[in-house]
Amino acid sequence: MEKKVLAFDFGASGGRAMCGTFDGEKISIEELHRFSNDPVILNGTMYWDVLRLFFEIKQGLIKAKKCGRIESIGIDTWGVDFGLLDKDGRLLENPVHYRDSRTEGMLSESFKLIDKQKFYEITGNQFMEINTAFQLLYLLKNRKDLLDRADKMVLMPDLFNYFLTGEKKAEYSIASTTQLLDARKGAWSDEVIEALGLPKHIFPEIVPTGTKVGELTDEICTELGLEKTDVMAVAGHDTQCALVAVPASEEDFIFLSCGTWSLFGTELAEPIINEKSEYYNITNEGGYGRKISFLKNIIGLWCIQESRRQWIREGQEYGFGELEIMAKEAKPLRSFIDPDAPEFTPAGDVPSRIRAFCERTGQPVPQTIGEVVRCINESLAMKYRHAMEEIKDCTGKDYKTVYMVGGGTQSALLCQFTANACGCRVSAGPVEATVLGNVALQLMASGDIASLSEAREIIKRSQDIKVYEPQDKEKWDEAYERFKKILV
Repeated sequence: MEKKVLAFDFGASGGRAMCGTFDGEKISIEELHRFSNDPVILNGTMYWDVLRLFFEIKQGLIKAKKCGRIESIGIDTWGVDFGLLDKDGRLLENPVHYRDSRTEGMLSESFKLIDKQKFYEITGNQFMEINTAFQLLYLLKNRKDLLDRADKMVLMPDLFNYFLTGEKKAEYSIASTTQLLDARKGAWSDEVIEALGLPKHIFPEIVPTGTKVGELTDEICTELGLEKTDVMAVAGHDTQCALVAVPASEEDFIFLSCGTWSLFGTELAEPIINEKSEYYNITNEGGYGRKISFLKNIIGLWCIQESRRQWIREGQEYGFGELEIMAKEAKPLRSFIDPDAPEFTPAGDVPSRIRAFCERTGQPVPQTIGEVVRCINESLAMKYRHAMEEIKDCTGKDYKTVYMVGGGTQSALLCQFTANACGCRVSAGPVEATVLGNVALQLMASGDIASLSEAREIIKRSQDIKVYEPQDKEKWDEAYERFKKILV
């Protein structure tokens, strides 16, 4: 008997409601509703338009009626951002976007309160100013009145779950993105919270990935004409949903979840927290079954996406396929950027910043659109190799295949460049890894799928996977030595 579940997948630029159907052998997905996710800048602050996003969730719930009986609902989003609720459960203000400038300088401020090495030793998190800990530290220092009024800090997927169920919880995977979780214990770190001076009471109970969080409220059911439906705490962080859908059968593998951000790493039973992992700034993020994703956060398709927006502003509108064709015609391995250099993080004229970076580092300056796109793609591939070498150094293991999932797999150019740079096979697909993982986690929470390995096998036979073999090893090895010299 077929079972249907509803997955909401939110990215930094848009979201979808997808119906997942499981027939006992394969999972199929159908898009029901797609919407943009547009931040709003008001009085110098960049906000998420959270009420509009919840309106879109309601539209997805209404459109799901055509699918018949929906057994459960799961929501995944980006990491680190949150809403603050008062003692009556009211949202105090719109959640602030991680690209807002408010956290500038908060990383160094935190090290005045807690030793950097100790901070990493406890949390095992890659230090990034966007992390929840530094957003909360900003509030403590600059908007203490707001923090004083807060009863609970609820991360984005948990905030939507709260709107649907009335339950204020923190799902394990999303909590692990905050730099406030004890990586070994899987619990909020009292030591870090106290050192930063944050109020302990705002941190909600942590619930395991892949468990039921509640049911749709009577209010929602009445408003939308719905039956009572379970809401599952899937992996609230989209990266961990995507990792569930990696079609790997071996124990040791490299995964690359490639979208606006690239998450490059491996799956472990226990965190690796030592001098090497701290030096390389590698994060330990929690996932299903308390597994650890030992990974690097790397800017992903953002530079391509933002460059395209700039060209559209200049009156040159090209699809991503057209950009790829132009890139293929450009000369190979001429110029590189460090995709994680700070100048590429903000929105704006990324192509001009790429030219300035190449000029500053004494490289040929890309002029045409094709040259810029090729520069970005080759630089991403090189950055993946760099991360792979760091991970190998920490784990002492070798990896034969990079399992690449997400939107980036639609770029044959990036997949091939990744195989060339890393010197190993790239298994590309599924494109919709995050949604498939969300669906599988709901089915695991309900007992319809017995294990993570079974879920991966089901997804593997449900999807088309393309394999890329490395090419031009000597040329890419030589170019990699040049790439390392321009890293910021």
